Amino acid sequence: MDGEFSKDKALVLFSGGQDSAVCLAWALDRFDHVETVGFDYRQRHRVELICRQTFLLRMGVRFANWSPKLKADHVLDLGIMSEIGSTAMTHDLDIKMEDNGLPNTFVPGRNLMFLTAAAALAYRRGIANVVGGMCETDYSGYPDCRLDTIKALETAVNLGMATDIELLTPLMHIDKQATWEMAQELGGDRLVDLLIEETHTCYVGDRENRHAWGYGCGTCPACELRAAGYEGFAAMRETVQPAL
Repeated sequence: MDGEFSKDKALVLFSGGQDSAVCLAWALDRFDHVETVGFDYRQRHRVELICRQTFLLRMGVRFANWSPKLKADHVLDLGIMSEIGSTAMTHDLDIKMEDNGLPNTFVPGRNLMFLTAAAALAYRRGIANVVGGMCETDYSGYPDCRLDTIKALETAVNLGMATDIELLTPLMHIDKQATWEMAQELGGDRLVDLLIEETHTCYVGDRENRHAWGYGCGTCPACELRAAGYEGFAAMRETVQPAL
């Protein structure tokens, strides 16, 4: 390890998307030292790698209380994932359901590789907490987003590295509306506005079409989930009267 193993430190899997950005805010609200890691797996929506840098810069400027906690950012090359086989996330394919009941946006082993690589990086950096935006409540049906998967991997990682790294998934049991609400609670309108403008969720990488909830094609599964969550959040926010 490069430093003392600390439970006051967290490493956030930060893709540049809405969920991981909320997880970053969640971690900054709880830990004294927060690092971020992104992955280049030759994703079709590579624009997220640009968005993540912009978001990190603006997060540091807009939130003075979090800025001192925001430490090193890392980007790891996992291009082998696109070489193993074609998916609609890594190749120019129409998004559809497969015979196994999963959408072809599912990249087999993606979250397993992400979390394993992040845990190894956390080990090297002396970080005891790895934070990911996996969710089994409001998602596309990916089996590697489920809590039992994460817990099984946590056990394997700690057995394999003889350590005690915790894999934290603060969004696991909430839907997309609640994710927007969490952002509001953590960082107010400033964070919500930053999520809308600077995060990217659209599977096809559309940054041309601007909606109330942000940029995207509006029709891929990721856009549909984000839009529906924001619609519920916006309706809820309109009904809340300011305290007198």
